[in-house]
Amino acid sequence: MKQKPNDYQVVPFPKIRRVYSEQPRDVQRKPISHALVEVDVTKVRQALREHKARTGEPLSFTAFIATCLGRAVDEHKAVQAYRKGRNHLILFDEVDVCLMVESHVGEHILPLASIIRSANLKTFREIHQEIRAAQAHNRQLAQVWKRMQWFARLPTFLRNGFWRVVRKNPHLLKRFVGTVTLTAIGMFGQGAGWGIPFRNANHPLTITLGGIGEKAGIVDGHIAIREYLSMTLSFDHSIVDGAPAARFTGRLKELIESGYGLDAPMVKSEQAVAPGT
Repeated sequence: MKQKPNDYQVVPFPKIRRVYSEQPRDVQRKPISHALVEVDVTKVRQALREHKARTGEPLSFTAFIATCLGRAVDEHKAVQAYRKGRNHLILFDEVDVCLMVESHVGEHILPLASIIRSANLKTFREIHQEIRAAQAHNRQLAQVWKRMQWFARLPTFLRNGFWRVVRKNPHLLKRFVGTVTLTAIGMFGQGAGWGIPFRNANHPLTITLGGIGEKAGIVDGHIAIREYLSMTLSFDHSIVDGAPAARFTGRLKELIESGYGLDAPMVKSEQAVAPGT
């Protein structure tokens, strides 16, 4: 009997991916509330396109959102509160934004965490430069990968024990994973669409940037074609109530639509390359 040739291939499953897939039982019971929001980013996108046309420099849209996020959380610190024991919450002054940066590691493409420390105290350009450095596979990213490889080799019960200790200590949580998460999946597709994240084991707030689509909107009483970002805000409802979440969402939307933080870094960049300076 003639043997049928194989119509499949067997590839290794990265150890890091196994770590990502592990979810403790307490996370499975975590009450998460999602807000699906459309944000008009026409002004922002036009400003970024004009800047690139003038200088040739592409600025990071994710960095802009991180800048607005840092400001909004700074004004509503309850959305990044960590529990300490049963009776206390820790409200950090600094907003540490955890970004997932897609990186080529050997034969695999994996997301590695990069934390923007004190995003509420940094300019858009400073955050943009940090993200570009992470995407360039700098030394810091290599160190992150090395630590994760070491962590992935531990037995599962030791990894779960480590995270149980970390989650009980807000200062350790801030050190290892930051205070809020920002993930962008819309850049890998076209058109509008929301992303719903998995239950986050650590952060009380996760922002997921979906697609950007065009549709008619009202501007100064007139109908115009606008660009809208599909954005998902996910809150740990055991920490953040609906009213504070709604106020934070409104403020973040306002900052994004107003182009918060764009003008100063753009002017600074153009002055730096101007003739005679």
